[in-house]
Amino acid sequence: MRHLAYLAVLGGCLGCALWLEPVLRVNVLRRWRRLLLTLLPVVTVFVLWDLAAIAAGHWTFDPEQTLGLRFPGGLPVEELLFFVVVPVCTVLGFEAVRAVRGWSAGDESS
Repeated sequence: MRHLAYLAVLGGCLGCALWLEPVLRVNVLRRWRRLLLTLLPVVTVFVLWDLAAIAAGHWTFDPEQTLGLRFPGGLPVEELLFFVVVPVCTVLGFEAVRAVRGWSAGDESS
């Protein structure tokens, strides 16, 4: 079961954040194009960063705590999912605070 540890943490993060979408109606997932535009640079930069760190021998992943599915360069599938899940949870959290507090993020017309 240790090989599912990373996925379990990611699942826990999503479970703690996804309820914000329907309960507070934050509309993050409904505005999927905006979300993808937010994720694209984040995922790109951090995947490249991880690949460079792996190649340099500065960064490793415990094979007993991952599924063993790796992309070229040695990047585990869980690490790629991390770069998607954490920003999605962050945006959900940000939008939830905005919804509750009534704050503007500067993208609404006055």
